[in-house]
Amino acid sequence: MKLTRRPVEEPELNIINLVDVVLVLLVFFMLTSTFVKHGDVQIELPKAAAPAAQAARSAIVVAIDAKGHYYINGRRLTNGSADALKKTLAAAADGQFKRPLTIRADARTTHQSVVTAMDVAGELGFVHLNIVTTHTQSAT
Repeated sequence: MKLTRRPVEEPELNIINLVDVVLVLLVFFMLTSTFVKHGDVQIELPKAAAPAAQAARSAIVVAIDAKGHYYINGRRLTNGSADALKKTLAAAADGQFKRPLTIRADARTTHQSVVTAMDVAGELGFVHLNIVTTHTQSAT
């Protein structure tokens, strides 16, 4: 009986599946990074030298665009008067004036619009007020 040896086969490393998985992960991370919500109102935040602080999740957000229109938690007020802002802000707070209030004002808005929002918040009894800015790199 004549026995012949089979040639030893070299194992192959198939990387096609690895490349597929990496590409799927890349697409997944690219898509999920675009869904980060920075706010519905298109505003250009003023710049400050202090580092950014994290806002509380239960904060009420008052946004003011460049034209001075007010938005409370993303919903635009039809009437831009201080009385309408006060009523809408009181309704959004639902009597919980210890919650933080965050003001996101466009850098091009008038100073009076920001002061009006701060004044209304003070009249209602809000004690925790945050003003959102962007961080700039100092030249020192």
